[in-house]
This record gives sequence, structure tokens and C-alpha cells, in this order.
Amino acid sequence: MAARRMSPDTLMVVLAVMLALALLAALLTGPVMISPARLLDILTNPTLAANQQDLLILSAIRLPRLLLGATIGAALAMCGAAMQGLFRNPLADPSLIGVTSGASAGASCVIVLGGAWLQSSHAGALPLVALGASVGGFIAVMIVYRIATSPLGTAVATMLLAGIAISALAAALNNLFSFFADNDMLRRISLWQMGSLDGANWQRVAIATAVTALLLVLLPRQSNALNALLLGESQARHLGIDVERLKRRLIVLTALGVGSAVAAAGVIAFVGLVVPHIVRLLIGPDHRRLLPASALAGAILLVAADALARVVVAPAELPTGILTTLLGAPIFFSLLMHQRSPFSASGSQ
Repeated sequence: MAARRMSPDTLMVVLAVMLALALLAALLTGPVMISPARLLDILTNPTLAANQQDLLILSAIRLPRLLLGATIGAALAMCGAAMQGLFRNPLADPSLIGVTSGASAGASCVIVLGGAWLQSSHAGALPLVALGASVGGFIAVMIVYRIATSPLGTAVATMLLAGIAISALAAALNNLFSFFADNDMLRRISLWQMGSLDGANWQRVAIATAVTALLLVLLPRQSNALNALLLGESQARHLGIDVERLKRRLIVLTALGVGSAVAAAGVIAFVGLVVPHIVRLLIGPDHRRLLPASALAGAILLVAADALARVVVAPAELPTGILTTLLGAPIFFSLLMHQRSPFSASGSQ
């Protein structure tokens, strides 16, 4: 596998160019197609009456949508890379420790219990749902962490088993909230469980951008500790790494990132699993390059998937989360078939 790897700097340049192209394509793609020449005319003559409708489409619908997709994709991919480093397994995913299911249950709780108020207060709806999702994800992860932690440390195997149990419990709570929800609440719950960016607005972009910026600042600071953790917890401790503190930091940041993503766009599957796995195969397990490269690749994937979701079943629109699963699952199966021992090939070097 080493012969196939490329220079991390080369990959970063390629991903940056691909992201710029994906953002441009997403800006032009939709039920109303806009050509590059038309876009240039709109930008140079925004006051012309003929350009007003297209300018509104770009500024109020497509621009916040593609920015939301880019920030959420980057956050999910970075959280996935962090979890794979924490578990020393490139097949790990944030959902394994209950973050996604806990965030989903927290958002469902807010939608159902605060249904009437949320419908009448559009300004306060998203922050409250985002808070519910973040709190739900955080509570789920803390329960898992406390179950897996003993005076001897945190057992990764126990954390995974506890995550499965918490995910099942959160799924039951989701079903319970859906049972008590009225038609409007049930539709809202169902739509964001599918994962979609069609509700993007500047408020959601601001929240997602703030969270992603925080992850971009804090997660790369853990790169050296994550690299040491690849050698094993005992070796990391001998190198001076406070392993328990590292685990707490990663868990809290992952809960924040995934919880905010679920609140803003629903459950987007496979981004946090497939993206860092592929990037690791390309440039290796060094988290100093893996984390920022995963952020760029995650942004590209979600922006491109959302642009495709707008036109693949036009004039209807396919939920983005469904499309990422339809695209991600075959890619992941292919990776498993070509690399039967992914941990030994990438994570143990």
C-alpha cells in the first residue's frame, strides 16, 4: 500500500482545487441551472432587473446551502478521523460511541416537547434544536465513557459495547418521540433523520461554521498525541501523553461536532467513516496531515453529494443523507474487499 501513497502536500493542493470546483459546481447546479457566463454577469451587474431573481437564488438558497455542506462535511470527517485514531482502527466511526444516535434523540426530544413554540418562533428554533442535539450526543457519550472507565483506565472494547447499547436505547427514544409526535413534528423528524441541506440558512451556516472552526483549531493540536496513541496506550503514556485526558478531549469535541451537524442537517451517514479511511490510505496515518486533509475531503464529498441530490431525481430532491449512503456503502465495500486487513495496512504503521 505504501507504493500507492502520494505526498501529503500534493494531496492537500489537489483537494483544495477540487473543493473550489465543487463549490462552483454546487453554486451553478439546481432546478434553475446557471451557466458560468451568467454567474459572471450577475456578479458584475447585480442591480439589473433581469439578474435579481438569479441573485436571490444564489445568495439566499445556494450559497448558504453549499457553505453549510462544506462545514458539516469537514466537521464529520475530522471527527471520524479522531475516533479512528482514538480506537486505533480505521473502520471506526463517531456513531460507534453513540454520538449520532444520542444527538438524534436529543433533537427529536426538543422537536416534540417544544413543538408548538418551535413552530411559532423561527428565530429560536434552530439554536434550541442544535442545543438539544449537542446535549443528547454529549450525554450519550458521557454515559458510554463512564461505563467504560475504571480506576485502571478506559477500556476501548467496553466503550464500543456500551456505545452499541446506548445507540439502541437512543433509537428506542427516537421511536417513542415519533409515536407521540403530530404530523408536522413527525415529518420534521423523518426529514432530518434522512439528512438534508434543504433547510440551509445563514443562521445554520453561522452555527456550523463556528463549531467547525473550533474543531479546526483544537483537533489538530491533538495530532502528536494521536500519533503516539497509534503505538498503544502504554507506549503513549511512556512518551508523556495523558491518555485519559486525550480521550476526554476527543470525546467532547466529537460530541460537539456531530451533535451540531445532526441538528443543522440531520443524520449524514458514511462521511465520518469513508472519508478519513480513504485519506489514510492515500497519505498514511500521520494525524498532522490526516486531520486537515480529511476536513477538505469531507467538505468536497458533502458539497458534491448535495449538488447531485438536487438534480438526480429532478424536479424532486433526494435527501443528501440517502445519497451519501448510496455512494459511501459501495465504496466502503470495495475498500474492504481490496484490503482485508485495513488496520495492519494503515493504522499500525
